[in-house]
Amino acid sequence: MSDVGTFVVQVTATDADDPTYGNSAKVVYSILQGQPYFSVESETGIIKTALLNMDRENREQYQVVIQAKDMGGQMGGLSGTTTVNITLTDVNDNPPRFSQSTYQFKTPESSPPGTPVGRIKASDADVGENAEIEYSITDGEGLDMFDVITDQETQEGIITVKKLLDFEKKKVYTLKVEASNPHVEPRFLYLGPFKDSATVRIVVEDVDEPPVFSKLAYILQIREDAQINTTIGSVTAQDPDAARNPVKYSVDRHTDMDRIFNIDSGNGSIFTSKLLDRETLLWHNITVIATEINNPKQSSRVPLYIKVLDVNDNAPEFAEFYETFVCEKAKADQLIQTLHAVDKDDPYSGHRFSFSLAPEAASGSNFSIQDNKDNTAGILTRKNGYNRHEMSTYLLPVVISDNDYPVQSSTGTVTVRVCACDHHGNMQSCHAEALIHPTGLSTGALVAILLCIMILLVTVVLFAALRRQRKKEPLIISKEDIRDNIVSYNDEGGGEEDTQAFDIGTLRNPEAMEDSKLRRDIVPEALFLPRRTPAARDNTDVRDFINQRLKENDTDPTAPPYDSLATYAYEGTGSVADSLSSLESVTTDGDQDYDYLSDWGPRFKKLADMYGGVDSDKDS
Repeated sequence: MSDVGTFVVQVTATDADDPTYGNSAKVVYSILQGQPYFSVESETGIIKTALLNMDRENREQYQVVIQAKDMGGQMGGLSGTTTVNITLTDVNDNPPRFSQSTYQFKTPESSPPGTPVGRIKASDADVGENAEIEYSITDGEGLDMFDVITDQETQEGIITVKKLLDFEKKKVYTLKVEASNPHVEPRFLYLGPFKDSATVRIVVEDVDEPPVFSKLAYILQIREDAQINTTIGSVTAQDPDAARNPVKYSVDRHTDMDRIFNIDSGNGSIFTSKLLDRETLLWHNITVIATEINNPKQSSRVPLYIKVLDVNDNAPEFAEFYETFVCEKAKADQLIQTLHAVDKDDPYSGHRFSFSLAPEAASGSNFSIQDNKDNTAGILTRKNGYNRHEMSTYLLPVVISDNDYPVQSSTGTVTVRVCACDHHGNMQSCHAEALIHPTGLSTGALVAILLCIMILLVTVVLFAALRRQRKKEPLIISKEDIRDNIVSYNDEGGGEEDTQAFDIGTLRNPEAMEDSKLRRDIVPEALFLPRRTPAARDNTDVRDFINQRLKENDTDPTAPPYDSLATYAYEGTGSVADSLSSLESVTTDGDQDYDYLSDWGPRFKKLADMYGGVDSDKDS
């Protein structure tokens, strides 16, 4: 739709000849293909439109061939050609158009809001954003019942349900739907309105619907003194379909676990099946179900709220347990306690309590009741001075009544203790220990706790003493038990390479050694003075030094059993048999007579010959 002479593109041809030599390098342009749509200026090579109102919808692509010829275009000049591909871009010069003027759809009456009913489509010859379409409902009976939205991918109009439908109220809806371009170019408005409209007819289909209650919720009231089978009210539901199927009623027992209420399945009347108590539960929230008799799958529910109305069936009582005191030096008409009352009932006009002494205590009582007319009362003294040694506790019966119908009353007892007080009226002492320490422990409990603590401390001390005495016991109690007691140190030396474990120089320097100590594992029978060994020479061999010390300790009864020194061949004391060691025999000075071996029989003959031979050799 461009005007004639609109610039398209400029082409340029070059000539390698000398431009100063005649017209050999003068180039002239001409169009060989592309007329009558385009033209080219012969000297500049500018391509322009040559036809008015070219329509992209009719033809979009054009191929134009341009010739460039030297010698000013004269005969004998050389020429070259080029091809230019030209594309017409789109403008919004076409309105949307429906392919049909009337559309018809069907939808069930049970369709929820947002359910698609059908699709309509208007065509637009343009492309891109020029082909975008917006749909709207401009008129019709279902203007408020339906809506239309645009599918951005397919540019279709989707008609959806806006409100719940009812076949019994309206069966057919007629809509006028309009399709328009959102992007309109004002210079093409003369071509006409860029929109189109169509009629949509929607038929509502009948479905079997559940019963519908006359209300969304029911609120009923009943007095708490109502007898069993008292009717509270009723609910109503009916089948909305044309068939008008009969309906039966029931109570959802999940909402009435105690089965306090029941319902007539035929007429929906609600009645009680148990006695009620407002003070226990004020509101009862139950659910009633209505079901079609011919089609039990079709049912609906409705909430039912039942309020229990109050009846004056509870007597007022004290708000708390009252236990007070009176000073021995109290004056007459002195206030010692203020009383409050509560009532479980909730009368419409509010609570109004009255207080008085019980008839049996009204005459001759040491106290009086003053009703304050504001649901409180005060206890006053009626004489000057009280003696706790004569009477330490007074029990005061108080009658509390309400002013509702029927009148309810109860009797509460106030405990009054006589106590010694200071001059400010503060209690100092009385028999009622609970008043002084209302939250403390009794004397018996405190004594029991202290006794338990003392027993625990004694147990701990005894246990510690036993452990301490156990540690002091020696490792070896007597010489007889030395073979049965083995002390394991689990300490191994480092071998030949361990030069830090023991300083061998100590063996060569007796002055560095500690003095001899008594044995610490047993009590010695006799006290021996420690021996003083002569100092070893500096050139003494280590082996000789160790053997010398070993010999000294073997014969020293006071030598302690240190790890560096060990005692061997100790057999204990008190053995009946003499030692059989041949080592010990060698150390004796006297000769041993073995002639008695010959008297022991043939089994000891070999032994007798061996030792007997020794003696004979010695004699010879």
